[in-house]
Parts: sequence; structure tokens; C-alpha cells
Amino acid sequence: MALHFERAEFDARRDRLVIEMSERKLDALLLFAQESMYWLTGYDTFGFCFFQCLAVKADGSMVLLTRSADLRQARSTSIIDNIMVWNDRHGVNPAAELRNLLNDLDLLGMRIGVEYDTHGLTAKNGKLLDEQLQTFGKIEDASDLIARLRLLKSPAEIEKVKRAAALADDALDAALPLIKQGGDEAAILAAMQGAVFQGGGDYPANEFVIGSGADALLCRYKAGRRKLVKNDQITLEWAGVYHHYHAAMMQTVLTGRATKRHQELFDAAKAALIACEKAMVPGNTFGDVFDAHAKVMEAHDLTRHRLNACGYSLGARFSPSWMDPQMFYAGSPEPIAPDMTLFAHMIIMDSDSGTAMCLGRTYLTTDSAPAMLSRHGLDLIIR
Repeated sequence: MALHFERAEFDARRDRLVIEMSERKLDALLLFAQESMYWLTGYDTFGFCFFQCLAVKADGSMVLLTRSADLRQARSTSIIDNIMVWNDRHGVNPAAELRNLLNDLDLLGMRIGVEYDTHGLTAKNGKLLDEQLQTFGKIEDASDLIARLRLLKSPAEIEKVKRAAALADDALDAALPLIKQGGDEAAILAAMQGAVFQGGGDYPANEFVIGSGADALLCRYKAGRRKLVKNDQITLEWAGVYHHYHAAMMQTVLTGRATKRHQELFDAAKAALIACEKAMVPGNTFGDVFDAHAKVMEAHDLTRHRLNACGYSLGARFSPSWMDPQMFYAGSPEPIAPDMTLFAHMIIMDSDSGTAMCLGRTYLTTDSAPAMLSRHGLDLIIR
């Protein structure tokens, strides 16, 4: 079996889940988020783009309902023993087959939590599900349940994140020699992703972000490649990935020389990231981390050039995003606690002058100050 954790690790996760379900008085939980299934059982697939569900009862027993294409995938990558297949055919309603499965599990009239907030349950399939369950039992949204459990990392998970962080550093090391006048974004991207693969890593849950010149002000991937010129700027956001665990980094790199505006924005980005580090301690909240960032940006008269969030939790994620739900934004009450892996990014996009400056690192929280999971410092990089 292609399991990346010891069986005792999965047993401990199941026990945590059962306790949480008991506290919420749930008789069953329907999982549609692939990262939830992976965390709980090791099940590893991109088949969540179709209808599939892992039903977990209050006693911790589990049944996976999936398609035939994922039957062997589940057997090979997970600890799931009970796997049911719904058959692809014209007019099939897999939600009705799920209802029949829940009936066989003696869950009629019971209190059932559902993971609605996931790309693993499309709006169409969610409507089919609601139609089948509206008279079946007492249904409630439990999208946050496993997401909250995944927020705190076990020692075994932390080792995965540290491996991912080393791969992120390797990717930057591979990119830097190619960032120069005449350097090709295609070659830079290939070197970065290749370094992750060569180190035994995986595809990221979303594309690496790469953009130079005017496109250095973008913070999403887009198609199309460009070659760098003298006195250019390139923004990179990428992640090392190991067994689906992500450690992200972000950096705007310059060629030739830094303009006065570049230096001003870098000084603000570095100061803001250090302020976030100081706020990223137990006793504070995710909202406090954002406020630390916003205060520095305001002091540098950059409020209109910053974003309305400055980072998020990281862990094992699947397409289309490596971002976990907990984010650094204004008013977030989520408490900082030890053993979280958190990505803080300072993104400054000055459209007036066409100047970009971004700086981001992944941290492991502790009982006191967080540990930055990168061997690269926080210096402005000019090639």
C-alpha cells in the first residue's frame, strides 16, 4: 500500500474526529473534500472531480462511495476497507445511491454533517445531494470540522512540511542563475518545478505564479512566457510539495538595478513580514497578524497598494488551490497555536509606477516565536 504515514497516525486522526463528532452530536459525517479523505485515510486521487463521498459513522467506521476508476486507487493508497462503486450510466444519480448506502448504514433519521465548502462537491452535485437527504435525516453543514483538525500538525506532518520547505528552497536556487537579462520565464519555471520533482516532491495544488515586467504585478498564474530585459522585475510564488504537504514562498527578484521605488517597497515588505512574525505567537489571532501587516503598510502610505489578506494556513492540499481556509485577514478570530504551518506573504502592487514587490515565507508556529522554514533570508535579490 502507498501509505505515507504509519497506521497509528491514521488511528489517532480518526480518534480525534470521533471525539469532535461526539461533541457536535453527529451520527455521521459525509466527506467530499479530497484533503479530508487524504488526511483521514491516505486516499490519494484527483477523482474528486466526479461525485464521490467518504461516509464516516460516529463509531469511526467508514465507507467510500466512488467510481470504478478509483476503486484500485483507494485500495492502493488508503486504509479504507469498505469501498462501494456507483456505476457510470446515462441518467444515473449518484446522490440517490449515496442515500441508499446511508440507509443500509442505519442512518435514516439521524443527524448527519456534510462537507459543503469544497471543490469536491459541485453546486450541481450539492443540489442532487440535498434533494436526496432533505427528508432522510437532520442535515447540517460541517465543512469546518476536519479543516480545523488539520490546522494543527502532528510531528509526522511537520516532517513532511520541512521536506517541502527544503524543496521550495531548492526551487529558488534553481531559478536564480536563470534570472538575468535575456532569461526566459519558461526555463525559470521548468527549473523550479524540476527541482521539486528531482527532490522527490509532487505537483503543487495550484500552478506556480510567474510574471515579469508589467505582469510582475499579477498574483495569479496565466499562460504565456516572456524573456527578461535589463533592469527588469519578476515575481515568483511557488511551493515545495512533499506527499501533498506544501511550503510556499514568494519573492520579487530584480535584474540590473533596483529603482528607488523598488527599494522603498522592499523595505516596507520586509518590515511588514517581520511584524507578522512577531504577531504570529500563541495568544494572538490570525486577525492580529493581518493587523500587524496593515499597520506597517499604512505607515509607509501603501494601504491602497496592498491586498486585503496577507497569508493563510498550509498543509496537504489538492487542486485547485494550496490555500487552507484559515487566512490572515481583518477580524479573523482564529487563534494562533503551536504546530501550525502558516504562509505569510507581503504583496505590494503599485500600479501607478508599475512597480511590484512581494516577499513571503512559510513558518512553523511554536510556544513562542515562529520558525521560518527556509534557508533563504529576507534580503532583496538583484541579479
